[in-house]
Amino acid sequence: MNWDGIKGFLTTAGVDLLRGLIALAVGLFLVHWVMKLFERYEPKMKIEPTLRGFIKNLVRILLYVVVVMTAANTMGIPMTSLVTLLGSAGVAVSLAMQGVLGNLIGGFILLLFKPIRVGEYVKIGDNEGTVKVIGAFYTEIATFDNRHVNLPNGTLTNTPIVNFTREGTRRLDLTFSVSYDSDLDRVYEVLNGVVAEEKALLPDPASSVNLLKCAESSMDFSVRVWVSTADYWPVNFRMVDNCKRALDRAGITIPYPQMDIHMK
Repeated sequence: MNWDGIKGFLTTAGVDLLRGLIALAVGLFLVHWVMKLFERYEPKMKIEPTLRGFIKNLVRILLYVVVVMTAANTMGIPMTSLVTLLGSAGVAVSLAMQGVLGNLIGGFILLLFKPIRVGEYVKIGDNEGTVKVIGAFYTEIATFDNRHVNLPNGTLTNTPIVNFTREGTRRLDLTFSVSYDSDLDRVYEVLNGVVAEEKALLPDPASSVNLLKCAESSMDFSVRVWVSTADYWPVNFRMVDNCKRALDRAGITIPYPQMDIHMK
């Protein structure tokens, strides 16, 4: 057995391994430094907020790939051999990472067609909240109670998305039930009076108060008004409160469900 040859091989391999580990450590440090630099100057970049998270994640992934390939080359692994190895394992890797690749493609679709943007309030499936980040693989939304939900981009492209803030205005629909003993004209007068007093309503489209339906125990009136998206919830709470108080002052009752039984 040629011990000198084995010793020389181990020495050379050890040196190559050490060089590769050093290159890997330096590369990871540089990636961390570059990403910190990116985060520092990110607010000053004239990039749409929706794109920032995606670009940041994509740049990080590409830098990691470059670092790993550089470290492998420093260890003495030829690039052609590495590419061949990756090509041979491509089928297995693609099957194992099918979901990951689907999320990445979903991220590109979200950026291309822009059904949602950072800062918009949306409903996606059972999740509802404000879009915080659209990343390469996941989209993060913050709910009303400050829970952060990460949704896979691949799922988003196959799920109906309701965007509440894309338009600058929204219609507010309120329903009030009154007793059958109530005077219709008086109900119209009271509800229209509340609408007229609300200063945050938009004049166009015009507001409307209508008898929506005659239910089993009540007459249901619909109040439909238009507001700016930012005023939607404040106006909603204020209108409900003001309409209830106005109906009470007018002596118009909101009935409980009831059933009349006639016996012969």
